[in-house]
Amino acid sequence: MPPHSRFDAIGTHWQIDTPDALAAPVLESVLALCERFDRSWSRFRTDSLVHRMSVEPGSYVLPPEAPALMDLYRDLYETTDGAVNPLVGHALEQLGYDRSYSLRPTGAVITVPRWEDAVSWDGRTLHTRRPVVLDIGAAGKGYLADLVGDELRRNGIVAFTVDASGDILHAPAPGAPSLRVALEHPSDPSKAIGVARLPGGAICASASNRRAWPGAHHILDALSGRPVDDVVAAWAIAPTALVADGLATALFVADPARLEERFEMQWVRMLSRGRIETSAGFDGEVFA
Repeated sequence: MPPHSRFDAIGTHWQIDTPDALAAPVLESVLALCERFDRSWSRFRTDSLVHRMSVEPGSYVLPPEAPALMDLYRDLYETTDGAVNPLVGHALEQLGYDRSYSLRPTGAVITVPRWEDAVSWDGRTLHTRRPVVLDIGAAGKGYLADLVGDELRRNGIVAFTVDASGDILHAPAPGAPSLRVALEHPSDPSKAIGVARLPGGAICASASNRRAWPGAHHILDALSGRPVDDVVAAWAIAPTALVADGLATALFVADPARLEERFEMQWVRMLSRGRIETSAGFDGEVFA
């Protein structure tokens, strides 16, 4: 069994598998990267850039990693006609998914501002016309997995698996077999609804049973401001974890065929009635 490096970052558990144990300086550089990312993008920290945006409108120079993230969000926003929108943060807070994790709704459902009404992005600076609560939860964890992979490569590590609590980035050794990834049943974590084969790249998942509380969960349709109720779990396979993570959320609110027109992907999703759907090119199997 390959060596494991385990740690907590951005509020969740991480594991990195490598052929040889990570040297202490490499692990330290990964942890420092995760801390910088969290300090920029967390809506749960009062010292973050995102918190500053929530207090005062203005022009905010985003971190160097921002372009890929913001460009993906813009693509998803357009492809889903606004149903995926990083400006859902205030709506999530209103539902109880707030800084204190109160998990108690605090008022009526609010309207999520449209991207074009509230912000503009010029590739370096985000210009906000009002205070906005940015939430990158739809793609942020996957993107951080990509950034961790980049950090490993900079340190000469080319074969690895980064597991960010089920969002997986896999860079295999030459000739290695595909990684088999179980698709966790959304209502029973001890069971799987299928298995995906991952020769390389990323697989990410979203499920309404994670970060859920009475009457609500964290996956919103930005057009309604309400949690999605007709899809309960989705998995996306893509070349990067950034894209896979964003697509796993988009599969809750969009026609998969439309996403396939825009992105290189495979997918599986489970509907609330128990039906399981897969892409035509899904490399794996489902059990029901």
